[in-house]
Amino acid sequence: MPSQNPFARRPADPVALDDRARDNLRFIRETMERAGSFTAVPGWGGVAVGITALGAATIASTQAEPRIWLLIWLGEAAVALAIASWTTASKAREARASLFTGPARRFVYSLAPPLFVGALLTGLLVRIGATGAIPGVWLLLYGTGVVTGGAFSIRIVPLMGLCFIVLGAVALFCPWSWGNTFLALGFGGFHVLFGAVIARRYGG
Repeated sequence: MPSQNPFARRPADPVALDDRARDNLRFIRETMERAGSFTAVPGWGGVAVGITALGAATIASTQAEPRIWLLIWLGEAAVALAIASWTTASKAREARASLFTGPARRFVYSLAPPLFVGALLTGLLVRIGATGAIPGVWLLLYGTGVVTGGAFSIRIVPLMGLCFIVLGAVALFCPWSWGNTFLALGFGGFHVLFGAVIARRYGG
């Protein structure tokens, strides 16, 4: 009877098929999520938007005339749009992703309608002299657009939208004199906070 060699090399344990299958499925799922999601959300762009919004809130807080206050925030909206457009295009260019097809187009189509409705309601509220309701309406509709658009983006984006919705709902039922503070917290604080998280976790 042949003796067994104690120093003989034993074959390596085979990799379990279920472990390999799980790894493959995880890789496929992550690849499909990246392909089906708009990932060019600019983190540092969000931080910049938040900083300019805080500046606008500071200036607007010194104004007693509602129309001047509104003009300051409308100017901030234009600045924020320019910053968001430029930083989004830059991030998409670095990632070699198109802004006119696939997830990016669905993101824009979902975000745009609530913003358009917000513009229409702003005109109506100004006409009837209810400018104090504008902060709550803006926060609610912006949050709605971010949630719907975020369905085609990274997971943190819908969460940010929900925070805007909650803040807007609270703003509607608080004294109108607090409106500027709510806008500073939402468009300033939330953008800085979530923008920094996006920049750190998702790059740029």
